[in-house]
Amino acid sequence: MTQYVYLASPVKLPVGSFGLNPVSPDRPNVFQTELDFVHLYFENNYDSNLKRRFSYSSHFSYKHQAAVSSNYLPLSNQIRGTAEEEKCLRLLYAYMENAIQASGVLEYFTSWNGEEDMPIAKKRTIYWSDVKTPYDLVLDDREFLEIFLWE
Repeated sequence: MTQYVYLASPVKLPVGSFGLNPVSPDRPNVFQTELDFVHLYFENNYDSNLKRRFSYSSHFSYKHQAAVSSNYLPLSNQIRGTAEEEKCLRLLYAYMENAIQASGVLEYFTSWNGEEDMPIAKKRTIYWSDVKTPYDLVLDDREFLEIFLWE
């Protein structure tokens, strides 16, 4: 199974690849190092075939949602401290910082694929100022954070 990170917001969330560093725009599939290829791809909750939104989890309050999965985004009991892990956590941090600046609030949740509607194991409310480093974004399985920009 795959572990996903989900975000929900009252405003539209960006989608696409973040963190890819190809050798040049002319060679978008060529990378100098493996770390240059490590990236996060955020997809939204809009089904273009059905032309409607769906919810990644029944726990979310907001209609705009994004999902990302990466082998380098650890759960709290899996932190390894690798360069790939750190890059992905920095990318997630930057993505979330931009999103919370735009909306003032984010819901942040992680679960295994297929377990998104299972009961939340831990729920907390925090302020963005409580997130000091990207490693502060590492959650336990089925942990749910409501993050506010201001206190």
